[in-house]
Amino acid sequence: MPGSPLIIRVRNSRFQQWQALLTNRSKRQRAGEFLVHGVRPITLAIARDWPLTALIYDADRPLSRWAVDTLSNSRTSQVAMATDLITELGEKPDDPPELIAVAELPPDDYARVTVTRDFLGLAFDRPTSPGNIGTLIRSADAFGAEAMIVTGHAADPYDPKCVRATTGSLFALPVIREPSPLGVLTWARDNGIGIIGTDETGTTDIAAADLTQSSLLVIGNETTGLSAAWREACDVMVRIPITGSASSLNAANAGSVVLYEAARQRSRAR
Repeated sequence: MPGSPLIIRVRNSRFQQWQALLTNRSKRQRAGEFLVHGVRPITLAIARDWPLTALIYDADRPLSRWAVDTLSNSRTSQVAMATDLITELGEKPDDPPELIAVAELPPDDYARVTVTRDFLGLAFDRPTSPGNIGTLIRSADAFGAEAMIVTGHAADPYDPKCVRATTGSLFALPVIREPSPLGVLTWARDNGIGIIGTDETGTTDIAAADLTQSSLLVIGNETTGLSAAWREACDVMVRIPITGSASSLNAANAGSVVLYEAARQRSRAR
């Protein structure tokens, strides 16, 4: 455990820098940091040896056994912060955190991704909702995907709403940000990865598509679906048959269904 912690009781420059990480993507990028809330996400970040720059804890109330153990077993710099300030950083006034981690942003580098013979990855094209990104990261982790790529003008995977929605899977699954499909497609083709698009007008039912091969599943924007560039690049376009009055599924739900089908097919093949 490090020596005496830094103590913050006023809105000084350090506090303001961390506060900006909550809402300002550009400042997260410049600082190279993002905030992590919650017991499971912080625990998984530590278990996965994710680089942390600070652990901030409530200086004015007794801490839980989990928080005490986390602080005692960590060599990360520690900050004791006044309750009202850490409550602001926690964004939940009715449920203030006792501990917040400040984590380093990882590089958007395909070297973080291991491509296996039966690789399964997910690309999310221009998503606007941090919650949907977080939900799909969680589903990708749960169903055995090896990477998720967020393409185009999109919400930030390191937005606190997204980080919370992943419930820690962000620290177990490589997430890469790409400004356009071109970089993804070049990498995928170089590694022999097939491109499978999803759309309600797709020509192949999802259960009839072969998802056991090395594949990148592509989910479109919540409102407009896949971009023209992605549609042109896909080897096959699949659809999820649905009934009832719903015209389509939420993007995160659709992505989860496709990931489940891929996991089901691969399990049967094995």
